[in-house]
Amino acid sequence: MKLVNIGESNSVLNSYIAEIRDVRIQKDSMRFRANLERVGAVFAYEISKTLEYSEKEVTTPLGVASVNTFDSKLVIAAILRAGLPIQNGMLGFFDHAESAFLSTYRKFGKGDYFKVRADYCTCPSLEGKVLIVADPMLATGSSMESALKKLEEEGGEATHIHMVCPVASRYAVDQLLQRLDNNYTLWVAAIDEELTSHNYIIPGLGDAGDLAFGEKV
Repeated sequence: MKLVNIGESNSVLNSYIAEIRDVRIQKDSMRFRANLERVGAVFAYEISKTLEYSEKEVTTPLGVASVNTFDSKLVIAAILRAGLPIQNGMLGFFDHAESAFLSTYRKFGKGDYFKVRADYCTCPSLEGKVLIVADPMLATGSSMESALKKLEEEGGEATHIHMVCPVASRYAVDQLLQRLDNNYTLWVAAIDEELTSHNYIIPGLGDAGDLAFGEKV
């Protein structure tokens, strides 16, 4: 697996990450969603540099211009609920992309033990396409692995898979680096070193789904 941390370079992205972490600004759920959308747009731009391109001719009012545009067919998947704003930001760039949606959650047992369940998934065919999976946080990597398995079951095998997780734990990054091959790229904007016994990222940003859409019933 390839790891790309675009937060290591100074850019406006870091301002968006700062705001989604800021406990004061988080109180404005509309701004929180808007910042996640802007984060998604930045990642989309960076991922666009990795796609396959070819030269095309475009007819203008005064002649013909040559331009390189990408040929890759894309599917952008959101892990519900929190991945929706990131997906929406990406769709603003990749306007011809198809969409996929899936739900994953932790099913707790005794103590801190839990299993990740992926109960719902809708996905177009992934054959011959590039898949982008969006989720704001990557704590243990279990939810992402379950999501990838479910998407493959529903859509088949993609030519390449990009995982967009703006805030990730060091533990999850290390786990995925060991388990996933070169067909995967993990994109992050920040890697936090601490993971609690309940698998919360510190400093993290809290529950992104609740911050974006309100607390669960």
